[in-house]
Amino acid sequence: MYVVKSPLSDADLKTVAEALQGALVDLVDLSLVAKQVHWNVVGPRFRSVHLQLDDVVDTARTHSDTVAERASALGVPPDGRASTVATGSGIGVIPDGWIQDSDAVGTLVEALGAVIVRMRERVADTGEADPVSQDIFIQITGDLEKHHWMFQAENG
Repeated sequence: MYVVKSPLSDADLKTVAEALQGALVDLVDLSLVAKQVHWNVVGPRFRSVHLQLDDVVDTARTHSDTVAERASALGVPPDGRASTVATGSGIGVIPDGWIQDSDAVGTLVEALGAVIVRMRERVADTGEADPVSQDIFIQITGDLEKHHWMFQAENG
């Protein structure tokens, strides 16, 4: 059932829908990973890393809502269910239990890096199909790259 009809061609809509869904999954997982590490980080830099992780969570949650609403605006129902996120995320498995602050930083560098690579692919894939969605991916990528830089500087 199509309640909302997109102005995009079917081919462009398919490209954009896949990009939006993939971004949604990565952003939801990034928020979960950052929160999991946030709850379990220990070490001398606990406070600064703990607070920095919440910044990542806020960014990921804000952008996941933007991505999901863009999909809805194009007539594509977004899927952020746990099972979909678990099978579709580009982020690797993170350790359970307590995590030393330097390891927490490394975990976030890797997670952010994985999402950034996939976001940059989405920027390229959507340029012709839908510059509006591409613009969203560009903004997300810029924000994630800022977090990536800051976490890399933590262990510099």
